[in-house]
Amino acid sequence: MVTRITAEFEAPETAELALKKIRENVRGVYSTNFVYNRRSNEAERLRGADIYTVMPTAVTSNNYLTATLESPASVDVIPEPARSRKTTVFIVCDGSNIQDIHSILTSSGGSNIYSPTA
Repeated sequence: MVTRITAEFEAPETAELALKKIRENVRGVYSTNFVYNRRSNEAERLRGADIYTVMPTAVTSNNYLTATLESPASVDVIPEPARSRKTTVFIVCDGSNIQDIHSILTSSGGSNIYSPTA
């Protein structure tokens, strides 16, 4: 019997490692896939970056100066729901090794593990 197992992870990197471990160690796995919010990658890139703001300043006559302000970037620019890196994995397999897959998902940090037969 073909079964689909789903689980949630905190980050796509941990989900990818768990799926790799399942593909290498469990027989009867037909396909694996994961889905996450790709906009959260922008929030990750902002960590430790700087933002430069150009401020035009008019001086006398035809001479203009510009000033730049440097400030540390904040991930708060992107609102919280878009920053979430929650990842959902999908595993399609036969029903013989469901407990092994559950075990690997749990040990890899998976939560909300669901399969209709177990």
